[in-house]
Amino acid sequence: QVQLVESGGGLVQPGGSLRLSCAASGSIRSINAMGWYRQAPGKERELVASITSGGTTNYPDSVRGRFTISRDNAKNTVYLQMNSLKPEDTAVYYCKIFGRATGSYSTDHYWGQGTQVTVSS
Repeated sequence: QVQLVESGGGLVQPGGSLRLSCAASGSIRSINAMGWYRQAPGKERELVASITSGGTTNYPDSVRGRFTISRDNAKNTVYLQMNSLKPEDTAVYYCKIFGRATGSYSTDHYWGQGTQVTVSS
C-alpha cells in the first residue's frame, strides 16, 4: 500500500498561517496530480486545492487568494500554504495523490491520514 504522511496542522488564531505537508512513500512510481481536501464534522468533504503534473492549479472561491498548493517532485511531497485563516477553515485536511504505485499497471487515488486544522480565537 502507498503511504501518505501528513503534518503541519494545529491551532491558530484567525488571520494566522499554517503550512501542511504530505509526503508519499517511495512506492509511488509516478504522480499525475495532487490535491488537498477538507472535511468538517457533519459536512461533506470538499476540494480546497489541486495541482496537475503539468503545474495547473485549481482552487474554489472560498480559498482562492489565501491558499497555495505546491509540490516537490523529487521528494514526492505536496504542500498547502494557508494564509489569512478564518474560523470557517476549521476542518480535518486530507491530501490525495493520483498516481501509479511501483509495480502497478493502473493509476489510483491515495489518501493521507488527515491532519486537524483549528482556527479559533
